[in-house]
Amino acid sequence: AGMEAALRRCCWRRWRLRGRRCALAAGLLGAAAAALALYSALPEPARAEGEAVTVLLWWEPFGRPRRLPDCRRRYNISGCRLSADRGRFGEAQAVLFHHRDLAWHGAQGLPRGSPPRPPRQRWVWMNFESPSHSPGLRGLAGVFNWTMSYRRDSDVFVPYGYLYVPPAPRPFVLPRKTRLVAWVISNWNEEHARVRYYRQLKEHLPIDVYGARGLALAEGGLVETVSAYKFYLAFENSQHTDYITEKLWRNAFSASAVPVVLGPRRANYERFIPPDSFIHVDDFPSPRLLATYLKFLDKNKPSYRRYFAWRKKYEVHVTSFWDEHFCKVCEAVRTAGNQIKTVQNLASWFES
Repeated sequence: AGMEAALRRCCWRRWRLRGRRCALAAGLLGAAAAALALYSALPEPARAEGEAVTVLLWWEPFGRPRRLPDCRRRYNISGCRLSADRGRFGEAQAVLFHHRDLAWHGAQGLPRGSPPRPPRQRWVWMNFESPSHSPGLRGLAGVFNWTMSYRRDSDVFVPYGYLYVPPAPRPFVLPRKTRLVAWVISNWNEEHARVRYYRQLKEHLPIDVYGARGLALAEGGLVETVSAYKFYLAFENSQHTDYITEKLWRNAFSASAVPVVLGPRRANYERFIPPDSFIHVDDFPSPRLLATYLKFLDKNKPSYRRYFAWRKKYEVHVTSFWDEHFCKVCEAVRTAGNQIKTVQNLASWFES
């Protein structure tokens, strides 16, 4: 108890000086309830009736052909026709342009004609990489009508995951934990903040690394492997608004490991998840003190289990790439009616 109190006092002093409350303070669900209410309805979209909506994929993401989903069966979204056949361009109500493929092909790969798009057709810019990994944003002003991304202020908002309230609560059983800290990383870059922080943290406690510079991960066994660990380093490759990826939702939450996050500010995470469901590296003045706190939780079962209290109410949805994204556009077209707009400041908005 003394160790926990000391760590909490340290945290409080640091955040008080910055005009912030202590990130480890009590109040698990109250502060996040309003934000999480947004997601409670997402697993059950309203049925859409009437004229069918045709959505055209101008490029299939990363050039990989895939079987397009049945939106009604998967997401209860009816009247949605998805196609990668450019011959249907003239009849499409919306055309999706994946940014990475646009960067590869260049603007000359966009549809051409006079005018280049049929009346009332929406061009949708789709991107789920961070601004740091999205080349070629300049020069796209005035090209697209909608944005679709992980950012909450996108025209079509599709996060990497969300919490929702299930129709009937299901008991949560914490898997048996036999190991301390895991990290899975495929893109190792010494210039990334996450690699620099890892190198400091590993001086103070053992970390099992899987992927590019570490242990081999069994095929399809990421969640099963991580579930044996108490903590998971959900470190993003860059730090930007709302950029909270599968590293949190799948690698940590689906594996029932407490996420230690490095990404946007704590307040940004708390838009989407309860404040005591994760540990932020910014909660501690140094990696050494973070390591001390993780060791404390390792030896104090009641304190550790408090990081799972939110699971009495919420469950985790991990977004399915790319099926969910395609179907969400159909739903958005129906909701928008005939209103058309143009995104005039794509680069400045996305990089903000």
